[in-house]
Amino acid sequence: MKLIKVCGMKYPQNIQDVINLQVDYMGFICYSKSPRYIEHEQANFIKELPIAKVGVFVNAPLPEILAAVATYGFQTIQLHGQETAADCAAIRGEGLQVFKAFGIDDTFDWNQLKAYEGQVDSLLFDTKSAAHGGTGQTFDWNLLSQYPLTTPYFLSGGLRIENIQQALQLQDTRFIGLDLNSRFELHPAVKDIKLLENTLKIIRDEQVSS
Repeated sequence: MKLIKVCGMKYPQNIQDVINLQVDYMGFICYSKSPRYIEHEQANFIKELPIAKVGVFVNAPLPEILAAVATYGFQTIQLHGQETAADCAAIRGEGLQVFKAFGIDDTFDWNQLKAYEGQVDSLLFDTKSAAHGGTGQTFDWNLLSQYPLTTPYFLSGGLRIENIQQALQLQDTRFIGLDLNSRFELHPAVKDIKLLENTLKIIRDEQVSS
């Protein structure tokens, strides 16, 4: 079964509604330029949530990341900037899971990923953009045939109910999860619960039948 991560969460009732759908991970944006940026006032609520919590950062120094871990209770750190393999290893050295995101387009150099083998728990392949994710656009999934590592990965970028079955047809044992965000929103950080529920049913039914 593919892991399901719903990213860009912010508002308490919406968060609780998504938890009730029994997804595997919930992502919280710790990048101040994002419309999905979480506020410090939510810290106690987020910290106590009964779900695996992912803090999403862009080029943040290690002390800032560790402070957020203490504040929000993140178990996993997702990195969306120019973080090096050494940066990832340092975070893992603090007992945290690390997901490293890369923006993919036709010119992406897959060889750059080799340094990250053994330094991250998973990679995440998103559509390349200046916005560090959340664009709602897909990339050409055929490019994944060039992926050279054994490290598992999440698929992200423009996943929506209309293409989720196509995504699940990708025959790659390293493909372990789906990252759902902007295509499941009524507006930034507010997820459409019925749409998510219908999509999760498709995902779960597809995997049971395959």
